[in-house]
Amino acid sequence: MSNSFYSDAKGSDSDKGTRNSIEMNVKENINASEISNITATFPQFKSTALNTEVTALKYSLQNYLYAIDANNISGKNKALKDFEKSYKKIQKLRQNLNSDDNEVLNRYLVRLKSNVSAIEDSIKRN
Repeated sequence: MSNSFYSDAKGSDSDKGTRNSIEMNVKENINASEISNITATFPQFKSTALNTEVTALKYSLQNYLYAIDANNISGKNKALKDFEKSYKKIQKLRQNLNSDDNEVLNRYLVRLKSNVSAIEDSIKRN
């Protein structure tokens, strides 16, 4: 489980005035919307360890979106690192899955990673 919560991702008011602000409206961004939908519909697997790591991945993505919405760059970066850690752990744990479950998991992970990359590219352009 992630040790960060919304309050950690929200950040301080001093973050909001920095030059490197995040110019994105999470509520209107299609990629953020899809991330929320994917995390809400993520399937359960037979492996408890995998499900635990999926939960951590979902929390890190939620914190990532909260941090962007709060214009908190350090919170966004921390949540992104947490997402990457969970993603790598899931990649190791998926070796024990049957081919059908592995295919389903891969579909979800690819969509999540694509949407996070699209958001990061969008932030870097602004």
